[in-house]
Amino acid sequence: MKRITFLFVFSLMSIHYLFSQHDSMYVFTSISEAMKSPSEVYKLDLSHKKLNQFPVEVFQMPNLKVLILKRNKIESVPSEIGLLSNLEVLDLSANRIAVVPSEIGALRSLKQLILNRNYISSLPDEISTLVNLEFLDLWSNEIDTFPASISNLKENLKLLDMRAIVMNDAKQQAISELLPNTKILFSKSCLCQ
Repeated sequence: MKRITFLFVFSLMSIHYLFSQHDSMYVFTSISEAMKSPSEVYKLDLSHKKLNQFPVEVFQMPNLKVLILKRNKIESVPSEIGLLSNLEVLDLSANRIAVVPSEIGALRSLKQLILNRNYISSLPDEISTLVNLEFLDLWSNEIDTFPASISNLKENLKLLDMRAIVMNDAKQQAISELLPNTKILFSKSCLCQ
């Protein structure tokens, strides 16, 4: 129990640290407000807006660093996501996303990729090009395949959250070996294939 408590506290502290560096930016909370001066938008939070589609207007925001679209009903991420070259934080948690587009690999400035509580079963190989990624949150998805190329992230990836994903010991061990310097949070392994 002490170990679980420690891991939970460590996770919260790590997440708080990673997010705190963006706290000083003005947060736009509506597309219409942000579109009045798109080049001045650095942080856009459209959480809980009941969005059914990814807001394509964000591609007109060249300086966007933080994009938060959590708790919506978004089913897909357009390939144009790769155009957001300054993006450092992308939070798509609690949506209905099943596929992460390969163009995600173009986001070389990305430090945090938060995809928890979606329907994602695999990651594209291009995830391995996100060499500045420090936090990858896949908690409560349906991941059953993991690209071996993710080992390219072993130098900078500090935390990988894979809790609530059903995996046996062998799969958990294989992922741990690919990312030996990364703190990985797994749920208890299963006796499954």
